[in-house]
Amino acid sequence: MGTRELHEGLPPALREAVDEFGHHLARVDNRSVQTIRGYVGDVISLLDHAADTGVSTLAEVDLVLLRGWLAARMRQGAARTSQARRAAAARAFTGWAFRTGRIPSDPGAHLSSPKPHRGLPTVLRADQAASLVESPEAVGADEPEGVRDRAVLELLYATGVRVSELCGLDRADLDEARRVVRVFGKGAKERAVPYGLPAQRALDAWLRHGRPHFAAEASGDALFLGVKGGRLQQTVVRRIVDGAARAAGLPHTKPHDLRHSAATHLLDGGADLRAVQDLLGHASLSSTQIYTHVSTERLRAAFKQAHPRA
Repeated sequence: MGTRELHEGLPPALREAVDEFGHHLARVDNRSVQTIRGYVGDVISLLDHAADTGVSTLAEVDLVLLRGWLAARMRQGAARTSQARRAAAARAFTGWAFRTGRIPSDPGAHLSSPKPHRGLPTVLRADQAASLVESPEAVGADEPEGVRDRAVLELLYATGVRVSELCGLDRADLDEARRVVRVFGKGAKERAVPYGLPAQRALDAWLRHGRPHFAAEASGDALFLGVKGGRLQQTVVRRIVDGAARAAGLPHTKPHDLRHSAATHLLDGGADLRAVQDLLGHASLSSTQIYTHVSTERLRAAFKQAHPRA
């Protein structure tokens, strides 16, 4: 049964609560569309489980029920990452319900969740990243689409922005004089990210010779456009990156791999960890510290390969 059917089958009080929670995430917390969709879907699953056990009001939701819901999902083969996300959604929901007076206590405050396994991110070497952004397919001679793809690749690697952030950029977000781009990240938090001369040249070529070719009434001020004139979509950016990687003889590569690579190369070059945190838009320094582990592992691998007494 799909999420919509589960939602429609909830008792009225529970259905109203999850709807109001979704509005709160959008209007007050200013969460992204993806986060809202994920959290609301998880809460609908939780409340459907609650209804199956005879619960019809929020006041009946307790810690035992929350743990039972997670245990049921685990028995169905849920991954640790999915369980961690579900627990986070449940805590956000019960916390909101408690703060707004809908329940007398917050059972989610005592709900723990398995920490997802966090492997080291995929990182290209500096020469591989250069080959990718300069690959023949990315350049595409002087065709407008190729000029766009080169600018997309250069900006992704130069700034380490997320693919969603790149697609959301407007021309007004570029400060070409200072070579800085204004980025709106998670939670609509704004940050300024510098980029280098190669990216500036690629952007100049796109704005002068590529974008006018695609511009249409629906383009608005979007920086990057699709072939029909609308704002460039994330799926297209993923195809651009993967196509450029294949043309450069590299394995499958995602836009986020360029983000990982940019962060690692900055740290390899001596950048301060907190400066990299600011550039990436990480809310927590712990999210950025993963790249120090990558740098250490790369150093260890080089040591084992090159040192005579490794």
